Amino acid sequence: MNKWIRGTNAAVLSLAVIGIFIVVSIFLNSTKNLQVDLTQNKKFTLSDQTTAALGALNTDVHILSLTSDQTDPYIKRQVVELVQEYKKRNGKITFDEYDLVKQPAMAKQYDVDPAGTLVVESGQQKKYINYYDMFIPGQQQGEYKFSGEEKLTQALMNLNSKDKSKIYFLSGHGEIPLNQMNLWQTGLQSANYEVKDLNLLREGKIPDDAEVLFIIGPSNDISDKEADLIKTYMNGKGKLYLALGFNKDMATKWKNLDALMATYSIQDQHAVAIEPKQSVLYDPLTIIPEYGYHDITKKLQDYNLLTMMTLAVTLGNDQPSADFPATAILKTTDKAYGETDLKQLADNSRSNKDASDVKGPLNLGYVVQTKDNKPKAVILGGSTFFADQVISQQGNRDFALNSVGWLQEQKDQVTIRPREGDALQQALLTGSQANLIFFGTVLIFPLLFLIVGGAIWWRRRKG
Repeated sequence: MNKWIRGTNAAVLSLAVIGIFIVVSIFLNSTKNLQVDLTQNKKFTLSDQTTAALGALNTDVHILSLTSDQTDPYIKRQVVELVQEYKKRNGKITFDEYDLVKQPAMAKQYDVDPAGTLVVESGQQKKYINYYDMFIPGQQQGEYKFSGEEKLTQALMNLNSKDKSKIYFLSGHGEIPLNQMNLWQTGLQSANYEVKDLNLLREGKIPDDAEVLFIIGPSNDISDKEADLIKTYMNGKGKLYLALGFNKDMATKWKNLDALMATYSIQDQHAVAIEPKQSVLYDPLTIIPEYGYHDITKKLQDYNLLTMMTLAVTLGNDQPSADFPATAILKTTDKAYGETDLKQLADNSRSNKDASDVKGPLNLGYVVQTKDNKPKAVILGGSTFFADQVISQQGNRDFALNSVGWLQEQKDQVTIRPREGDALQQALLTGSQANLIFFGTVLIFPLLFLIVGGAIWWRRRKG
């Protein structure tokens, strides 16, 4: 009788447990958006800015993850998990993953970086986000910061903007070609800019729809007629983004470029910044500028992101203009100096500090405003960091995009602090250790539990 009662109790208890499990499962399934983020760095908790952007999204958005065997699986997993969080919070977002190797048609259609790219598209609009742009190296080996949420939320917000700003890159004076600044160009296009090349010798004028004129890395001077066209353009609502190149004869051959900068009280000191050896990672011609306090550099300072400049021309502002106040945003240390013997520097790659050199600290970049505090120009002493092979390092790309955003008074810039990523931990195992772990987890421990369970069952059966 007692055995029958114990058996009945066990059956009832089992049915109760199963019933509770079913009820809990139904409840959890009915609350699809209920989740608790228990991760150390809150990697699944979206910011208020993102939540608001997703709440305001009322158009269908298709997000594609395009990867290949060159994509780091750890990086891919974090990006995919982020997109899945966005998808959960707005039913208008669809998400698909494609392998560019297995699906070459997708590779041909989108022509993206095989290391991994997110494509955010809605109707005819497309925004591209490279995987590596979402990850910022940390201070120690293996550490990183994940800024994917900021990049993806900004892309979604830009999809709602129908008007594109027209910006033109001047060519014909040894500037860095647009096809060597693809990463910056892609970033500008994702930020809703329409990028075009402009050769004044061919076009004969600066287009009426030009909102910003870019002159990036000129090694030769502009002509007198070109200078007149640019002056007329700037006397109106035109804006200028000038980043100097290098020419050992700049002191005598850059008459019009110098005059253009002088309009905004910026003086070309005809010297190249030399910084005594700061690190074994780069030479004295590579400068890691200190930031002046400004909206362009504030986020870079907060995230401890550095900007790198090579062959940077030193700039001055000895006679400030009341009409066009200028603010220095890139500076060297007081140990730096400006090498004025440019021929020796170019011919022999050598620099010897002497009395004729410009004493540090030196200024390498200015922003210029109007009397009404409206952005008018960004003038930089260097341009090499815009090239594809350099711009992805540290904060170069962020500085490039931030400075354009400031010049265009972008009020909808998204600022979301990157999440600190845990340093990747690697365990190095010998072959015997790997075999021990395998046989222990697959054979020994399961067999041990089976033997113990069988012994207990046999003992109770006999009792």
